[in-house]
Amino acid sequence: MSAEEALARAEELLERLEAARAQLERVDDPEQAIEVLQELAELAREIEAELQRARRAAEADAADA
Repeated sequence: MSAEEALARAEELLERLEAARAQLERVDDPEQAIEVLQELAELAREIEAELQRARRAAEADAADA
């Protein structure tokens, strides 16, 4: 996966994260709030992984140049 692809995926995940955050603001039920918080945590982990992929890909591209 190229750095650009990983960054594009991270941007998609950030959009999902923002949607989940907005959903959390509308939630009144504590159980549902916990579910949304778990989703937020998972999305944050996925974003971090994509950023790491992008960094590794960029470093590899720089080393090849």
